[in-house]
Amino acid sequence: MASVVADTGIHSTAVVDTDAIGSGVTIREFAVVRPGVVIGDGVVIHPHVVIEADAKIGEGTEVLPGSHIGRAPKAVGSIAREPTFRAHVEIGARCSVGTNAVIYYDTEIGSETLIGDGASIRELCRVGTACVIGRLVTLDRDVRMGDRTRTLDKAYLTGGMRIGTDVFIAASVVSANDNTFGKVGDREENLRGPTIEDGARIGGGASLLPGVVVGRGSIVGSGAVVTRDVEPETLVLGVPARPVSLDGR
Repeated sequence: MASVVADTGIHSTAVVDTDAIGSGVTIREFAVVRPGVVIGDGVVIHPHVVIEADAKIGEGTEVLPGSHIGRAPKAVGSIAREPTFRAHVEIGARCSVGTNAVIYYDTEIGSETLIGDGASIRELCRVGTACVIGRLVTLDRDVRMGDRTRTLDKAYLTGGMRIGTDVFIAASVVSANDNTFGKVGDREENLRGPTIEDGARIGGGASLLPGVVVGRGSIVGSGAVVTRDVEPETLVLGVPARPVSLDGR
C-alpha cells in the first residue's frame, strides 16, 4: 500500500501498483491502480476508483468516485458468445469520467470527452474527441462514434452501431440490432446495428431499428420509430417514421 507522497499526492489508503505516474497526479482514498497502468501529468483519481492493468489515462483527465476502468466482459448462463477483447483501455487527455461509470477493456476514448455518471461503455467501443456521453448512457459492444458527437442521458446505443461526427442524440433514444428478438441466438451474423451519418440529429425517445441508416444532416423527430433508411437532409416524424417537409406538413 502506497503512503502519501508530496510530489504526486497519493493517499496512504490507495493501492498503487504502477510506477508510470506523471507529475502533479492526485490519487485519493481507497483508489486501486493495477500494474502496467500509465497515468499522465495532472490526472486526478477520486476515491474508490478501480483502474485495471494496462490502462492508459491521458494528462489532465479526472476520474470521479466509484468508476471502474478496464472491466473485463464476462459470459455466463444464457450468454451464447464468449467475449473477445484486448486487455487494454485508453482514455485521452483532459477527459472527465463521471461517478460510477464503467469502461470495459478494449475501449478507446478520445481527448476532451465527457463521460457522465453511471455511463457504461462496452468492449470494442471507439469514441472520438470532444464527445459527450451523458448520464446512464450505454454504449454496447463495438460502437464507433466520431468526433464532437453528443449523446444525452439514458440513451441506449446497441452493439455494432456506427455514428458519425457532429451527431446529436437526445435523451432516452433506443436502438436495436436483432430483428429476431434473440430467437436464433446471439450470433454475430444476425446482428446489424443502425448507422447515423455525420451531422444527423435524433430527437428524444426515438427508436432506431436494426440496420437502418440515418442519412447525413437528417433529423429524426422525438418519439419516431425508424424502420427504414432516412435519406440525407430529411426530416422524419411519426410511427413508423415518414419524411415530411421542414415546416412539418
